[in-house]
Amino acid sequence: MADKTLFQKICDKEIPASMVHEDDVCVAFRDISPQAPVHILIVPRKPIPRIAAATAEDAATLGHLLLTAGEIARSEGIADTGFRVAINNGPHGGETVPHLHVHLLGGRPLQWPPG
Repeated sequence: MADKTLFQKICDKEIPASMVHEDDVCVAFRDISPQAPVHILIVPRKPIPRIAAATAEDAATLGHLLLTAGEIARSEGIADTGFRVAINNGPHGGETVPHLHVHLLGGRPLQWPPG
């Protein structure tokens, strides 16, 4: 069995994180290197390596991640002013942890293109 990813360890509470949401499908916590005043990572408990590795079986999980992003945006007070949801895939996409996760960014005007 492969070693657990950093995010699996956070999901399993082996590594502490500043949690903002937890349910049976995912956890959400503040990024330790925030790129905006609000930068929260939403991570499925199921270890899906990246969005390109997701299958039709993951459809409900993927939808849940996006609905959770909206819920957290409302609770963080950024839903009305706007926010960004990003999913990185592979090294050229900025992926640094091989465990699918959604970045929720907001709290300031965000530029486009992002980088």
